[in-house]
Amino acid sequence: MRDDLLVQLQEWHEEDEFQEIVDAIQAIPVEERDYELVNHLGRALNNLERYEEAVEQFLTVAKECTGDPLWHYRIGLAYYYLEQYAHALQAFERADELDPEDEDTLEFLEWIRSKMEEPSESAEKPADTVPSVSEISIAPVRVSHLEPMGFWNDSAEAADQYVLAPPTDGQVESVEEQLVFKLPTSYINMMKIHNGGVPHYRYYPVSQAEAAKKIRVEVAGILGIGREKAHSLGGEAGSRYIIEKGGYPEIGVVLCECPSESEVVMLDYRESGNAGEPEVVHVDKKESYKITWLAPNFETFIQGLLNEENQPANLQGSL
Repeated sequence: MRDDLLVQLQEWHEEDEFQEIVDAIQAIPVEERDYELVNHLGRALNNLERYEEAVEQFLTVAKECTGDPLWHYRIGLAYYYLEQYAHALQAFERADELDPEDEDTLEFLEWIRSKMEEPSESAEKPADTVPSVSEISIAPVRVSHLEPMGFWNDSAEAADQYVLAPPTDGQVESVEEQLVFKLPTSYINMMKIHNGGVPHYRYYPVSQAEAAKKIRVEVAGILGIGREKAHSLGGEAGSRYIIEKGGYPEIGVVLCECPSESEVVMLDYRESGNAGEPEVVHVDKKESYKITWLAPNFETFIQGLLNEENQPANLQGSL
């Protein structure tokens, strides 16, 4: 039965019937979709120019993609057309390592490097030139997850509970000493722009290999670097407090609080060591402290977060 489906999916792909592929796979329960089916779905979404949905699907099987150049190529293509060139470059460089001299990969690498070398329009425009209203509103600007505008929900309550002043290098080192773990560089850089808070992008899809009961994780707030606020890494209700009070496993650092007090998102240093690049996991106290793998690193986790509006229909309203 499954083999027949795979044959049909390939036939639809060759006939450019990409919506047929999407409909057929989305009719299958999420927990029953394996790595191959998710890749078919992501490829079809790419071909339909639904790149954000494609990235979301590819990220759900990121744990299984390590040696697959096609996975890296396809998610790189989605990032390229989303104009997230740094992520596209990383994906295509990995695809090139796994399948050297592939002509399509090399062509994308050339295009991406060219795009990244282009001067921005603001650099080209003279400083004393004031743009007209029509120039400003001519097209919407897509904001990266790693930029503050659009990602954070800066309500008064969120700011009061979570947001701190950008940390100095000394403060980062002090908190790292307190936690006994080296924090990811991408996390530190993000906190230097906006130090902690409540994101608009609150939902992360759970890997197909991990999804038994939960197909997504919801984040209530991201802890910032500091001690001044209770809800910060070193604060009185921070990482150490949460681990000790809740009995959570000593595997790293609590990164995010969840709406349920029995759940947290953690940086997991078991594979990397205290000074390495941690993975991101979800821990559920009510499920006997079940650890569910989410992402290979912090940056992938942040880029994979979704808001309620940009989730595929089969994820909306499901927990």
